Amino acid sequence: MPDAHHAPLMKVPDAALETARMKLDRARWAASKLARMNRETIMKIVDAAAAAGHARARHYAELAVRETGYGVVDHKVMKNEACSKGIVDLYRDRDYVTPRIDAPRKIVELPRPAGVVLALVPVTNPVATVFFKTLLSLMTRNAIILSPHPGAKGVCADAARLLADAASKAGAPDGVIQVIEEPDIPLIEAMMQDERIDLIVATGGPAVVKAAYRSGNPALGVGPGNAPVLVDATADLSQTAKRIVTSKSFDNSILCTNESTVLAFATIADRLLDEMKKAGAHICTPEQVEMVRKLLFADTGFNTSMIGKDASVIARAAGFSAEGAKILVTPVSLVQPEEKLVREKLCPVLAFARVEGIDQAISCARSMMRKTGRGHSAAIHSKNEEHILAFASAAPALRIVVNAGCSLGASGFETNLGPSMTIGTGFTGGSSIGDNLTPDHFVHYARIAYNKEAVEVFGKFEGLDPLALPRASTAQPNLSAINGGGSADADAMRRELRRIILEELSAVLAA
Repeated sequence: MPDAHHAPLMKVPDAALETARMKLDRARWAASKLARMNRETIMKIVDAAAAAGHARARHYAELAVRETGYGVVDHKVMKNEACSKGIVDLYRDRDYVTPRIDAPRKIVELPRPAGVVLALVPVTNPVATVFFKTLLSLMTRNAIILSPHPGAKGVCADAARLLADAASKAGAPDGVIQVIEEPDIPLIEAMMQDERIDLIVATGGPAVVKAAYRSGNPALGVGPGNAPVLVDATADLSQTAKRIVTSKSFDNSILCTNESTVLAFATIADRLLDEMKKAGAHICTPEQVEMVRKLLFADTGFNTSMIGKDASVIARAAGFSAEGAKILVTPVSLVQPEEKLVREKLCPVLAFARVEGIDQAISCARSMMRKTGRGHSAAIHSKNEEHILAFASAAPALRIVVNAGCSLGASGFETNLGPSMTIGTGFTGGSSIGDNLTPDHFVHYARIAYNKEAVEVFGKFEGLDPLALPRASTAQPNLSAINGGGSADADAMRRELRRIILEELSAVLAA
């Protein structure tokens, strides 16, 4: 038996943590190499990774639904395609590598990538988020380490390896895309606090986002949604009903931008409900509303087993039948946080309330978003510009979608907002960004700024390539060779590492 009064000579390292630290070292080396690549090479790597992901969009949609139990395969296919080649094609004409010369202002802007990005991936949109964050990182010359939610770790790891292999074959340095295969909270918190992380991009629950901001490293985090959708008397009710039902049922409502509560002008409320029923909604009776409320909300919070489930599955679990329904509509009389059904619901259950006019609609929107959803999203179906402006000015949301489904409208896929799987909630929502995450958030610019006096002539920078100019060496150990290469340099490096380790062991044991 060891003496309890004597501490062990050496602390046995945690294998998962040591593996993660090696990933960080590989990522730093990869980032240094990536930062020296020109735009043509970068786009070749980006296109290869995007094409690989796009080709397996359905495969990963099926795997994601099977592993998580959330969502609709066909809808996940759409998201996977949009977040692979779709995203790359959208930003193809944007250059995040070449210096920008603004001669009239006598300024030269030099792109500076963050370096190593730690990206947290939610269980609700796993593969689309892996594709999205990885491609944004590559476009801006950043290495990325993906940390999936444990509930989607299998499909995320497989998708990340696919992209990494495609990028490597296109010329990316080893370690530019990596994944934490066995994530847990202590490990991820340790990684977030590691000084080798340059940027954390956190998509997930409030606890995850707060941990990212506490880490001491730069972080881009987002908050929960809880979107009100206002329908006034000027709206095309048939079109509006179709848009709302389609949006709320998209991927079984697991996008954080989905509609939470309809605020319908009383003069058109009954007609809107009729149109929603035609569009595939099941309008719940008062008894069914109470059944759904009890199923979805317990004293401990939302019933997570219902996240992303079909409307008919939720109805059966609640105790009634709604076969074939796309969504369940639950009419309520109270639009306040005390009414649980007007809170965020990542499932196809939509609260419905009547309002007397624009003032009451605004009051209800502000009330329901008092606890969750601030800074996130809202929608309005209207042809009245005064109502649109009044609602947008007063609702505590930073993206207000007009005459479009909120799910894909606020996330930028059915509007001209930046298409994104990460939605910033700004100051009011406790986020460092207030817009949709885009490649612009992954790069900063060093600015050469001349004296603005006319006597000081601006330099001639056209044709100069900063990547070809002399600079301090950024050479790092060839970690891929250390991990299995057979060259003489690799052998010498391994011998040197063994010597250092043996010296440290000897010093510890002699102490």
